[in-house]
Amino acid sequence: MKSEANDGREVETQIKNKELVKERRRQIVDAAVQLFIEHGYHKTTTRALARATGLSIGSLYEYVSTKDDVLYLVCIAIHAEVEQGLKEALARTSQGREALAEIIREYFLVCDRMSDHVLLMYQVTHFLPQKWQKKVLEAEIRITNLFVEAMHQLNESGKLPPIDDDTINLISHNISVLGHTWAFRRWYFAKNFTIEQYTQRQTDFIMRFLVDQTS
Repeated sequence: MKSEANDGREVETQIKNKELVKERRRQIVDAAVQLFIEHGYHKTTTRALARATGLSIGSLYEYVSTKDDVLYLVCIAIHAEVEQGLKEALARTSQGREALAEIIREYFLVCDRMSDHVLLMYQVTHFLPQKWQKKVLEAEIRITNLFVEAMHQLNESGKLPPIDDDTINLISHNISVLGHTWAFRRWYFAKNFTIEQYTQRQTDFIMRFLVDQTS
């Protein structure tokens, strides 16, 4: 896949130092997640956000223009970390079903690390302006397409049984949703499973589905 992970570069900033922008925006994102969860998106003031990040309001506005920008950056931070993790997992292994299991595992681990971010993204994305909603949906599809791409590569190399395109697409979307399900239902699943156990059970489920489709 040739498209790159979205790093929020389309959000305007007055700062020229790209590394500094990346660092400060990560501070803003992490602070915003906690504030939005605790107080709600609409009740979180820019002043409170600046205070939580240790920046003045003037300094905060050097990195973002509006609170909508902050919310968009929260969504993009999730997608960027997931996309990077999946690409690294793909680079580490190419051994048939083990390769697919590895990228599923990496994806679920990122969803676990960023559970609060994932929950918030689903709760408040509809508050975003349409242009940002469109970007978030594009990033969601781009991540799912990483699973599609990996399965096509394994399919074409004979490392998985032959699978039609519709089934590959369906499985890829299922993987994407199952990772988010851990974030949604962690309050329940964590009583019975570790993230590793959840990952193993869901991977077994996906692999059995693959066998059933090709038997």
